[in-house]
Amino acid sequence: MASRRRKKRKLPAEPIEVEITSLAHDGRGIARVEGKTVFVYGAIEGERVKARYVSRYRQYDVADAVEILQSAEGRVTPRCDHFGQCGGCSLQHIDSEVQVAIKQRLMLEQLENIGDVKPEEVFEPLESVPWGYRRKARLGVRNVPKKGRVLGGFRERHSNYVAELSRCDVLIPPIGGALLALSELIGGLTLKAKIPQIEVAFGDTKGALVFRNLEQPTQEDIDLLKSFAMEHDLQVLLQPAGPDLLVPIWPEHPELWYELPQYQVRIEFRPTDFTQVNSALNHKMVDRALELLQPGENDRVLDLFCGLGNFTLPLARRCGEVVGVEGDAGLIERARQNAASNRIENASFYAADLTDDHESADWLEKPYDKLLLDPPRSGALEVLPSIPKIDARRIVYVSCNPATLARDVGELVHRYRYRLLGAGVMDMFPHTGHVESIAVFERV
Repeated sequence: MASRRRKKRKLPAEPIEVEITSLAHDGRGIARVEGKTVFVYGAIEGERVKARYVSRYRQYDVADAVEILQSAEGRVTPRCDHFGQCGGCSLQHIDSEVQVAIKQRLMLEQLENIGDVKPEEVFEPLESVPWGYRRKARLGVRNVPKKGRVLGGFRERHSNYVAELSRCDVLIPPIGGALLALSELIGGLTLKAKIPQIEVAFGDTKGALVFRNLEQPTQEDIDLLKSFAMEHDLQVLLQPAGPDLLVPIWPEHPELWYELPQYQVRIEFRPTDFTQVNSALNHKMVDRALELLQPGENDRVLDLFCGLGNFTLPLARRCGEVVGVEGDAGLIERARQNAASNRIENASFYAADLTDDHESADWLEKPYDKLLLDPPRSGALEVLPSIPKIDARRIVYVSCNPATLARDVGELVHRYRYRLLGAGVMDMFPHTGHVESIAVFERV
């Protein structure tokens, strides 16, 4: 087994000159050196760069661009001083509009190369503000006595160490501009070596920080956390165990929520729940999903991987009946609560592991008119055998991984006889290689 693991090779001391001939799915430049693929961070297709190796493996190598010898159109100066060290962003050296065009092209290439499918229509990309958009994040924390401080932020690009950041321009400003204050807070706690991470979560009006604590805090710790929460108008909680155990520090009853006003929907959530990281883009995404799905007032709609009901509850305002299915029982319980608080009576929710056998599930007893899929990065392959039983004449697929989207699109088109009417990207994570996309199908 050990012989099959990727093995690091000795690194050359001097940079090498390479031509970047294409881009990988995560935005890294691709070069060929003596017939071997080299992925180059910080390089753009069409450039000639000096690159320094950072790791070597049997099948490929990885390098950083250290000097641009011939630049490509679209190159810009990164806004962040920490770009290249911090692993939170990988595309700040590329103009925002060019980033989106690259993601659209890569998504279409994977549809063709993996799924052997071309969409009949390519949708205009959905975009929002490129900075200060990230309202959900998990920040690493590390007490570094040699530096005399606590580091808090994203991991370094090529290691698991926490990057030494002073600010972050992609995080929502109340947190992105307060990283030093947050580090100083943790540095003053007796727990400073026992807090490995912080969960960041923002709704429309309030934000929360969840400190993962491996030891119990002292009263002095609690007082410092409470004072920080009040000063920065934040909700602060501790997480001494799993995601279901949250201990509020301030206020006593924290609340987070966001609205989709065009559907008269308000969704309440816990700070450890999954929510979309980009609020402005999420509004546009929900609009596009419903526009493509075309729910009718008498339609029965199935929403698989429904989470808190981000699509389910708006769908309920447009169709006769909607059923949401999700593997996380906690999310399903909160989805039901959100339906009740929004006085939505035509939505029902089921907790079910969609990677397991569900052919006899209650929610599959009757067919559906429309189907919405919003799976995790691993895709929806395990639910596709249920497509004939679901019998939807129209499907919308929201994806956070173009490779698994392309695989599943190939199945839907070639095995289950659906037409790929259209597809396009949605820039949920500007300045990163993350590609969100949406596709719509019609039964042949």
